[in-house]
Amino acid sequence: MKPIRLPEPPGSPPRGVPDIFEGGVYGVVKRAVIIGNGFPASENQSIGLVRALGLSEKQTLYRVTRPRGGVNEYLHWLPVSLHKQIYYIIRLIYGYSQVLFTSRGSRVQSLTGENGGSVGLSSVLEADVKSIVKMAKGTAEKDGPLLVVACGRDTISIASSIKKLASENVFVVQIQHPRTQLNRFDLVVAPQHDYYALTPHAQEQVPRLFRKYITPDEPPSKNVVLTVGALHQVDFTALRSAAIAWHDEFAPLPKPLIVVNIGGPTSRCKYGIDLSKQLTTYLRGVLDSCGSVRISFSRRTPDKVANFVRKELGDLPKVYVWDGEEPNPHMGHLAWADAFIVTADSVSMLSEACSTGKPVYVIGADRCKWKFGEFHKTLRERGLVRPFTGLEDMSESWSYPPLNDTAEAASRVHEALSDRGWRLRP
Repeated sequence: MKPIRLPEPPGSPPRGVPDIFEGGVYGVVKRAVIIGNGFPASENQSIGLVRALGLSEKQTLYRVTRPRGGVNEYLHWLPVSLHKQIYYIIRLIYGYSQVLFTSRGSRVQSLTGENGGSVGLSSVLEADVKSIVKMAKGTAEKDGPLLVVACGRDTISIASSIKKLASENVFVVQIQHPRTQLNRFDLVVAPQHDYYALTPHAQEQVPRLFRKYITPDEPPSKNVVLTVGALHQVDFTALRSAAIAWHDEFAPLPKPLIVVNIGGPTSRCKYGIDLSKQLTTYLRGVLDSCGSVRISFSRRTPDKVANFVRKELGDLPKVYVWDGEEPNPHMGHLAWADAFIVTADSVSMLSEACSTGKPVYVIGADRCKWKFGEFHKTLRERGLVRPFTGLEDMSESWSYPPLNDTAEAASRVHEALSDRGWRLRP
């Protein structure tokens, strides 16, 4: 079996003296609450950090939910609580009108919906500040303080309220820049490109009248941990397990095995069939140096993009296009691939691929603007990625120090807890 080139994450701090000499159980954090927003890319970051801290078996996931469908799609810019109030009032006035609450071609979306499926849990609790605060305070003497990890705009008010109401019993980590007072959290984990708005180049792109509204509007403070990319659950243990689980499918494949991950256009990384044509043309150009090619799409990939790729490449003998049926081979791809080709739109996909230390080629980075352009610039300057041109010899191997943001963020959590006189159970 080919070795997986990913370093072991930093271990837990050395085992100290028994709890009885450190203030009892109160100073030991041995459980976590995750505040999610229903988006896998965000929740994966929180779950990944909790995993790196060794609390996966003691985690509870709460989810902030918004009404969806119809008129609700125009209210997502509002705070969650206000959105729900307006939704309730509209419902009282208009009842269950299909016109108001159904998106074109969609069913009516309920307020809570099905929770837990995306993270492997049968159910997820609705995020409620009062119940979480009550639980944190009521169980502190028996179970010690509570680690709260949140990610995404809709979780900010929930996490900061928990910190305000139960500050002596919780340690709150907010992932991604909250664009609000940073002292409302114990620790903030944010990518470096979130501060792109402060650079001279970015300031030149923003009219002076609007500059004060561009956030974040302050340099990183002491309680901010800066990362290159997104946090995730990909570590040495996860890849080793995936390598074993997918051995029978991937081990016999001709080498080198090239994995192609295709995302979907965003407001800051726009593309369509044009990029699909470029990608398929370039892939045909490197097929001679490939042993096998595995292609997969994300939830955001437009049907027209996926259908075009299938039509152009699906019948080639070296190429296999994942049909979207479970089980998802994503972890197997990360463990067994010899190199990756990734579309530029997804910070998460690129962060995971770059955590392996294997060659990563990017297509479409020239279409990314604002802070996402800065993210790609950082990846290139650190030697983590190279542009995909269709002229590569895919059998060529090159490497770099793997991106280890999740483990480094976990280490900073350890330090911040220690400064407070707390520690994680080893």
